[in-house]
Amino acid sequence: MIARRHTLIALAALLAGCDKLPGAKPGFKSIDITGAEYGKNLSLADPSGKTRTLADFKGKVTVVFFGYTQCPDVCPTTMAELAQVKKSLGADGDKVQGVFITVDPERDTPERLQAYMQGFDPSFVALRGTPEQTAAAAKDFRVYYAKVPGKTEGSYTMDHTAGSYIFDSTGRLRLFTRYGDKESGANLAADIKALVAGA
Repeated sequence: MIARRHTLIALAALLAGCDKLPGAKPGFKSIDITGAEYGKNLSLADPSGKTRTLADFKGKVTVVFFGYTQCPDVCPTTMAELAQVKKSLGADGDKVQGVFITVDPERDTPERLQAYMQGFDPSFVALRGTPEQTAAAAKDFRVYYAKVPGKTEGSYTMDHTAGSYIFDSTGRLRLFTRYGDKESGANLAADIKALVAGA
């Protein structure tokens, strides 16, 4: 009985440290949502008018973010971090795809979206739909957004989910990363690097 207990304790200790074994995959820094079915029905137009789906980006680690071009902080910071991560990967950066979906199609024209992406990385793709298509895409991703009246008549901002969805190169949703987490840039880089490597 005592020998069996020692064996069980040793086995438990081994399993507890299994992430440190040679060849073991590292734990992700972001929230692991592998198996979630979000975004399966995404179908929106890019600035050129071409309809895009997630299948278009298979073969690349794809990071999807919902935002708007007049966002003062969350959106530009998120896109700048992603651009920096892509750049830091060197040649492997070509295996990373940024996708920006506007929650403000009223103001975010195709021309504005194209220019916005150019400011971060020319390879990033912006997507835009009608108000109804935008609502459907947000629902498919479980994303919240709402128009917030501004201080002057007719002005407004958009409140929205501040986080990114990360798909692996097979098109499977793997991670959700929240904006504002401590060391978010470094954590995003570590997770994307792991996915590019096949984690």
